[in-house]
Amino acid sequence: MAALVSPETFEICKQAAGIAGNIFAFGLFVSPIPTFRRIIRNQSTEQFSGIPYVYALLNCLICAWYGCPFISSDNLLVTTVNSVGAVFQLSYIIIYITNTEKPKKFKMSALLVAVFGLFAVIAVGSMLVIDLELRHLLIGFLSCFTLISMFASPLSVMNVVIQTKSVEFMPFYLSLSTFLMSTSFLLYGVFNFDPFIYVPNGIGTILGIAQLALYFYYHDKSKEESREPLIESVA
Repeated sequence: MAALVSPETFEICKQAAGIAGNIFAFGLFVSPIPTFRRIIRNQSTEQFSGIPYVYALLNCLICAWYGCPFISSDNLLVTTVNSVGAVFQLSYIIIYITNTEKPKKFKMSALLVAVFGLFAVIAVGSMLVIDLELRHLLIGFLSCFTLISMFASPLSVMNVVIQTKSVEFMPFYLSLSTFLMSTSFLLYGVFNFDPFIYVPNGIGTILGIAQLALYFYYHDKSKEESREPLIESVA
């Protein structure tokens, strides 16, 4: 394939896929806004958990670090999207801490400090590795692992959908954004010959397709059931 396509075409395709990934990722980053508007309005976090946002922050920081020129070559679009994502996740965590009760304030604050502490250790430790290829491999495997873990997290929600036969807890636009972003960065990684990008995003694309398939299957099924008569005919 590489022999049939010019390097200029590869570069254009890679940049287009990366920019598309950045755009679609924005849909993921803004999806929790209704939840946090509710938290601000009620001045309470109710039963919402803040831990997913802490993990998402760590994932964004590690992936942004992987995209830096001194870790991997020509991956700045990975750094840009994850830097924006880190800002969103940090904003959500601050809102959560501000509006939750004291025990959770302490727990979330401690987790936030732990995330920045762990990231500092990873960043400083990687820069102490003189071998550039080894540094690239270490951070690459780490970012790949965190990305796969993030993409695998909706599996529990998919299980709920199957058990309840309802898509109430799996918003369509969130699943669509996940699929589009994963597919874009899958192509970006392929065009950049970077398995640390195309492997986790390939898994994300497959899981995104599975989520959309479940959504349409159970959404259509719910509509069919809603058209059934509430009282059986006795005629």
